[in-house]
Amino acid sequence: MWMLIMLAFAVGALVGVVYLVTRVHRFSPFHRLGETHPVLAWLASVLPVALLGLFWLINVYTVAVVIVHVLVIWLLCDLGAYLYRKIRKRPRGTRYFAGVTAIAVSVVYLSVGWFCAHHVFETTYAFTTEKDLGGETLRVALFADSHIGITLDGEDFAAQMQRIEEAKPDVVVVVGDFVDDDTTKADMVRACEALGKMETTYGVYYAYGNHDKGYYRYRDFSAQDLRTELERNGVTILEDESVPVGEHFYLIGRQDRSTPNRAEVGELLEGLDHSKYAILLDHQPNDYENEATEGVDLVLSGHTHGGHLFPGGLLGVWTGQNDRTYGTEVRGSTRFLVTSGISGWAIPFKTGTYSEYVLIDIAQG
Repeated sequence: MWMLIMLAFAVGALVGVVYLVTRVHRFSPFHRLGETHPVLAWLASVLPVALLGLFWLINVYTVAVVIVHVLVIWLLCDLGAYLYRKIRKRPRGTRYFAGVTAIAVSVVYLSVGWFCAHHVFETTYAFTTEKDLGGETLRVALFADSHIGITLDGEDFAAQMQRIEEAKPDVVVVVGDFVDDDTTKADMVRACEALGKMETTYGVYYAYGNHDKGYYRYRDFSAQDLRTELERNGVTILEDESVPVGEHFYLIGRQDRSTPNRAEVGELLEGLDHSKYAILLDHQPNDYENEATEGVDLVLSGHTHGGHLFPGGLLGVWTGQNDRTYGTEVRGSTRFLVTSGISGWAIPFKTGTYSEYVLIDIAQG
């Protein structure tokens, strides 16, 4: 599916370039120039659109995303102007107000998207359980999808960890996609050091995501290097494993869906005391039926980035790739929570959500 989405963006970007050049050519200065120097007018119309290529300094995906967004906004503005003229029975004027509106809306929309990707919000939840916790409570700090390097380098990530530490969590859980193929070793090491310096009651726990071990093998560190740095800094990696936390809680780390032969949920719960509150870390939110059937108390996931680019979140659910895009729901006795991520993959805009870390307070109620 993702290959089809990428192909659609590539085709949309190419169509967008052509369409946007024709729109720029409609502005008065270019139109007047075309009356005497038509070739020069078209060449001049290419230049403003070509400036969008500067986003290549981030990556090629960002160029495509920006062009497609501007294309869609411009099409909607042109359509709105056309309908207005038809309803009011007015001829097209010499001033291209729809074009000015499209540029203004594009700048505002993408600026907000940039802010939502780069500014990290704090989201809080309070959950209760009928299980006997003996008066014990647990504050869980959750984040996922840091994809170190796109909006958070090593130092930026360390600053966010200080914010989380100030909230005094009992335990910190990292639910996958900590790093990416484009992450540098220096940033990876710095981020691991930041995790190691966090002061919590029970420590920092980590479950792998689909990007952590790398897809393309061109980054300057290996999956083993990542494991070594995490363990060196006292981070507990959970790979189809469970650990007790406090007197009345379990943390269970599940291998990512992309891992062959990962354990089924029932296998992970074998031998555990079911009177205790079980928290499952599962990067991709797409096994809700089984997790609810087995009676896990709380499932924490990331992966979706909260939709990242609208309407991406809707597509993920409609196509069955994800059971949920963002937020919480309850099935049976199991509560599910999906975070939008503290960053996101490759694209430094979030037009369908915002970056966040999550604080969860769990108590008997």
